[in-house]
Amino acid sequence: MTKKSTKTPWMPAPDFGRGLPPGLGLNLLVRDVEASVGFAQHVFQAEPVYWDEDFAFLRLPAIGAQWMLHADHTYSDHRMSGLVRSVQGRGVGAEFRLYGLDPDVCEARAREWGYTVLDGTIDKPHGLRECYLFDPDWYLWAPCVPLAAEPPG
Repeated sequence: MTKKSTKTPWMPAPDFGRGLPPGLGLNLLVRDVEASVGFAQHVFQAEPVYWDEDFAFLRLPAIGAQWMLHADHTYSDHRMSGLVRSVQGRGVGAEFRLYGLDPDVCEARAREWGYTVLDGTIDKPHGLRECYLFDPDWYLWAPCVPLAAEPPG
């Protein structure tokens, strides 16, 4: 693994790994950690627990979401590195849904900061109001909230 950062991590990596709770975890390979952290902060108001040019750990406490980012160069010895090196749309076929995050607000922030909006906010027949936003590495994010229940007919 190739590292560029000379910053002291906020905790030793083995302690971090042992402290992760059971459940689904996301680790996204990105070209530029700072750009991806900026997207998450500006659009979703995510809190970077820690970040440097190699790695970031982000949280959205309001909805219980957390995820990691690793710079491409940190995976230089990993078999997956060749798969993503020349791919523009890293998350093709994957959609990261942020339940409980206001899509209207996120879309407005994305547009304000010049990020790509695939689909603007709309009420969907499946009971959610949502939008689709690309981050700098073309991972697709869908902040969404439930629609109000229709009154009984």
